[in-house]
Amino acid sequence: MKSMIASGLMGAGLVLSGAASAQAQDCKIAVGSVLSITGSMAAIGSAIGDAGKLAIDHFNEAGGVNGCEVNFILRDDQGSPNVGVDAAKTLVEIEKVPVLLGAIQSGVSLPILTSVTVPAKVTQISCCSSAPSFTELAREGGTQGYWFRTLPTDRPQAAVLATIAAEKGYKKIAVIHVNSDYGVSLATRFRDDAEKLGIEVTGVTPYNQEQASYRAEVNAALQAEPDALFLVAFPADGATVAREWISFGGSQNLILSNALRADEFVESVGAQYLENAYGIDNAQVEGESVEAFNTSWKDAKGSDPNGPGLHVMYDAAAVALLAMEQAGEADGTAIRDNIRKVTGGEGEPIYPGAEGFKKAKALIAEGKPIRYVGATGPITFDENGDVTGPYLIYGVKDGELATLDRWDKARVEAALEKLQ
Repeated sequence: MKSMIASGLMGAGLVLSGAASAQAQDCKIAVGSVLSITGSMAAIGSAIGDAGKLAIDHFNEAGGVNGCEVNFILRDDQGSPNVGVDAAKTLVEIEKVPVLLGAIQSGVSLPILTSVTVPAKVTQISCCSSAPSFTELAREGGTQGYWFRTLPTDRPQAAVLATIAAEKGYKKIAVIHVNSDYGVSLATRFRDDAEKLGIEVTGVTPYNQEQASYRAEVNAALQAEPDALFLVAFPADGATVAREWISFGGSQNLILSNALRADEFVESVGAQYLENAYGIDNAQVEGESVEAFNTSWKDAKGSDPNGPGLHVMYDAAAVALLAMEQAGEADGTAIRDNIRKVTGGEGEPIYPGAEGFKKAKALIAEGKPIRYVGATGPITFDENGDVTGPYLIYGVKDGELATLDRWDKARVEAALEKLQ
């Protein structure tokens, strides 16, 4: 039985409807999302929400899910776990969403998972929460299989960043990180990997979000006179930290986390101060599927898809919708049980976009297997709901964000093996 859910505006929630086709006018299905669309992550959160909406627009253009128009209901977690849980409860208990996309921060996603989606048997797919705690929870049976994420964990990120730091000859590195599950995990893993490679980590300094200044944290990190800084942050706060670090005489040898791959970070710090910086982000393999998303984004937004979370959020939404189509119903358990049927495997490849989703719907109707090859390339979820993938190394070139290098899976695995 299809889930028949009327669209509406609830509290701070936004209902974002795609352009429905003629076949998808008689019923509606709600897809919920909890993202940080105000506060220090407003810029990246809003763009990530747009990526999810784009996937839903494409599916509606293709005829909707099982003939039903899909409505995207987006709620703001304000970067707060408590606000995020309340938003998720409204989506699940009032809007009756069978799937929830989000959140960005691991510290928001985890309480939503344990207190809202798993008890309600609602599938949760995150674009951006990379903390290893989800993998451990899944291994212990705590997710009951309702958890998936479309980006790799932070373990390989730390190994790759530390390896590059050693190759650059950095001897003493300070670490400043956002005081969250994401920041603590990535900072700790980087410290451990860097030390294995003979680099001295002079200190690991946490900071709390949305402060007017981080002078105390910056001055503490500068005491040991490091020759580089590893900064784990989100764009708004990260720009404040980076400006103060540079203004107080810190090295411009900056190592940046994936969340700082954003135009607003570069503009706020000043591109001229980031010429020696490098960072890491989830990469997309080159190919038709990736270009299909990139072209669609540029057509819709008028710019290239630069920024964290865009490709992986599109894929999170697409996987959920394809699983609903495969299941024949908008039910959380049915979505959970069909996600792996539309990813991995040997089915007919399906690319992003309305034409790709039309093809998928036709094949499913004929009982033929499909395999979604998404905005990030091929997707295969392991038993814990995790994926693996390549990485890109980004920096600033000619005043703009640029890809400096790419690490394929084999290269990443070699770095990990060296650090075991």
